Amino acid sequence: MMKSISVVAAALALSGCAAFNQLNSEVSSYGQWPAERKPSSYVFERLPSQQARPERQQQLEDAARRAVESAGFTLAADEKAADVSIQLGVRVNAAERSPYDDPLWWRGGAFYSHYGRFGRGYWGPGLGVQFATPTYEREVALLIRDRKTGQALYEARASNDGASSAINSLLPAMFEAAMKDFPTGGINPRNVSVEIKR
Repeated sequence: MMKSISVVAAALALSGCAAFNQLNSEVSSYGQWPAERKPSSYVFERLPSQQARPERQQQLEDAARRAVESAGFTLAADEKAADVSIQLGVRVNAAERSPYDDPLWWRGGAFYSHYGRFGRGYWGPGLGVQFATPTYEREVALLIRDRKTGQALYEARASNDGASSAINSLLPAMFEAAMKDFPTGGINPRNVSVEIKR
């Protein structure tokens, strides 16, 4: 009996750990990727503002590379010979929630009051406003264009939110979620769960 309880407890612990390694994102994708066209060579395209911060853009490209290549693309040896160009973007916005957004914003509870020189006190109802920490809205986006014609062939976005503004460790999983259904897309928006690889 104890052995079976231990096995169940271990399984629950492992599934709990796995849940912490999953990132859920809301994904939307759009495109006119030709059915007969196969993924081929690509190059990352940098906008002038992205060229101004090459180290930051390189970090973004490194995070997206696995997702792009898992979809069948290969990095072009010669930039001019690439079949498609890929633009990347990322944003993080802080969104502070008002306590009034919550119908129970006052966060009532019990408190202990101590007063007087004889140490008398009492338990009673509490009243206090809880000031919430900001929530960070995170989003990545990619746009695939035909390099010869400039036609936009596929666009995808993945977004989620959380209590941390740190996004670097989440970027690969977010790009993977954005490219998961390439090139067919799916219902917009849809929830996509991806493992965060350390």
